[in-house]
Amino acid sequence: MNIDIEPLLLSLKLASITTLLLFVAGVPLAYWLSRTRSWIRLPVQVLVMLPLVLPPTVLGFYLLLGLSPSSFVGSIFMHFLDVRLVFSFAGIVIGSIIFSLPFMVNALLAGFEGLPVSLREASQVLGKSDSATLFKVLLPNMKPAMFTGIAMTFAHTMGEFGVVLMIGGKIPGVTRVASMAVYDSVEMMDYASAHFYAAVLFIVSAAFLVALFAINRRFYRGLQ
Repeated sequence: MNIDIEPLLLSLKLASITTLLLFVAGVPLAYWLSRTRSWIRLPVQVLVMLPLVLPPTVLGFYLLLGLSPSSFVGSIFMHFLDVRLVFSFAGIVIGSIIFSLPFMVNALLAGFEGLPVSLREASQVLGKSDSATLFKVLLPNMKPAMFTGIAMTFAHTMGEFGVVLMIGGKIPGVTRVASMAVYDSVEMMDYASAHFYAAVLFIVSAAFLVALFAINRRFYRGLQ
């Protein structure tokens, strides 16, 4: 058995950064989706949901093309920031954000849509701004939705394989995450190492789900 904890630490780092950035971006996006009645809502929702139905390799392939140094986005990062997006940690962060986007946004959207309209109206009647209503009134009343989005996004990112492989390859210490370590161990018929990496991923994902259910149950009991 040949154990290297670096892929596990890299997966934790990737999942943490992805979850944080998606929460920051997902709250205003989900809030806007819950309120707007514009025609643009449908295409935006379709784009948000696409990663759920697209094969990871398909999404990874187009991200590989879109982030390459010869692309518009890739060339901007390369020339102005001296950052190469493909086969880099920055690239797999972008890929993970796009791939895990529906897990965060859908949970938050369900939370916003589950709140009574009177809650927002009462806040506005009291003279609170939209931002104050969002952060001081709505979000504190949809903690289960926030915890669900955070837990599902983190657990999903921890187990990513296809998208990360297409964009980042398997560069040790840079893009070789735990799911790839499982695959590499199986390829080398090192099943003991594969069991170790797989067990850690299983335990982390299960722990997040247990914590999610426990926190949500406690929240709902507090409302009774």
